[in-house]
Amino acid sequence: MKKSLIFAFLLLCSSFLFAAYNSLGIPDSAEIRQGLLESWFHSPIESLRAKVPEIYTNDIGQKFQVRMEEGESTFNIFVSPQNKIKVDVYTDSGVKEEEQYVYPGDAQGSFVVIRDKTNGKTLRVRYYFLKNSEIYIQFSPYGKLALTDLIIFGNYAARGVSTGIPFDRYYTSSFQEVMKTTKNVLPWNYVLSNPDDYHSVKQMIAVIKEKLPEILYAEDAMYDEYNQLVQISNGKSFDSIQEENLGQGKLFLSSAGFVKWIADGLVEPIAGSPLKRTPLIKETVKVKDTGYQGILSQKYSLFFALDWIRNLASAVISVYSGQTYLFDNSGVDVNINPFASAITDSGVENIVTFIENSGYRIEVLKSLLYVLAATEPGTFYFGAIRGTDRTVKPEVMAFNECVAFFPYFLNDGAFDCAVFMNGRQMTLENFCMYYPETFVYLTRVKSSENFFPQ
Repeated sequence: MKKSLIFAFLLLCSSFLFAAYNSLGIPDSAEIRQGLLESWFHSPIESLRAKVPEIYTNDIGQKFQVRMEEGESTFNIFVSPQNKIKVDVYTDSGVKEEEQYVYPGDAQGSFVVIRDKTNGKTLRVRYYFLKNSEIYIQFSPYGKLALTDLIIFGNYAARGVSTGIPFDRYYTSSFQEVMKTTKNVLPWNYVLSNPDDYHSVKQMIAVIKEKLPEILYAEDAMYDEYNQLVQISNGKSFDSIQEENLGQGKLFLSSAGFVKWIADGLVEPIAGSPLKRTPLIKETVKVKDTGYQGILSQKYSLFFALDWIRNLASAVISVYSGQTYLFDNSGVDVNINPFASAITDSGVENIVTFIENSGYRIEVLKSLLYVLAATEPGTFYFGAIRGTDRTVKPEVMAFNECVAFFPYFLNDGAFDCAVFMNGRQMTLENFCMYYPETFVYLTRVKSSENFFPQ
């Protein structure tokens, strides 16, 4: 009986310890760091150069490596958790797979002290708390108090926010304490998520991927409410395409026709037919006839793709709700401003995240979709790309192409985003690389498991 009580007590203690270290499943080195202040964090660089990496174990058996690395103007002291990776080892008998232990400086649970090389002063302490290492929180001294930043893929969701807490406290704070002391000053909802909230998004991605081999690109092509192939520009049929290819099981879709095909997969199971063409080409942007854009719009369709995705998203909401919504009263436009600064090649610069009737710069898109995935789980987004036609003088900027973004979180908490355009899938990184120096306008649509595209 006595042994059982002791075991129960030890089990209870271990539960409390686990909760303290792992409320988010993050390896925590707080107790280890309490013994590193003089020997590592405040030690002069000359002494640190003579040190070899040291391994420490916290109370629940997690191992951390402490080491120093030098940069051009700073030197960093890392307290990094142990990770296991598989590597191929080449031997005389062939290649075999082995497990090795590594201690990445930006792994989930890593803590870093960043110090100035010229005077040894601490510039920042940084916590990596997610699978995506480009998302982190850091603290910098302001007198004796700490200012805090929250960075998401190079963009500041918060910058230089006062914590009211002594800076020295963050040398040894657990991540649980970090969250507690910043809960009222940082937008934690931007970075915390529940992977269980994205099932319908993942299912839609899987269905679209399965259908992609059936889709061929055709300029100006879409399917109307009768599932007939027509031209978006005038509603007339594509007789030549139909005669040559009907019966081969292929769909012919333009950039705009492809995102309509996605919307139709949500609408048709409810309404019994796909969306009509005419409401989708209704203009949503008013410009002065005598202004520069007004004069250009007489020759070019400057806002076609923007009009299309606004009307498309509004039509889906209308079918979902059983009420008619136009874009300006449907809430489909994404116009949040979650970032005020960005890390650039020339340093930190102030930015304007959202611009009316232009959307978002491509540089902020990944950060934005991360925030949207966290704050609007189960939502996907139609995008209108504002490109530049440099073949004419002066250059003309117009919304001519459409795209669909499906941001979500994996079961381990890592972020991902499926991008579909012109009947093909690409990575978000490749999309941003293909469209540099452009703007993307977004409209939101609630995902559904009741998704059956043509």
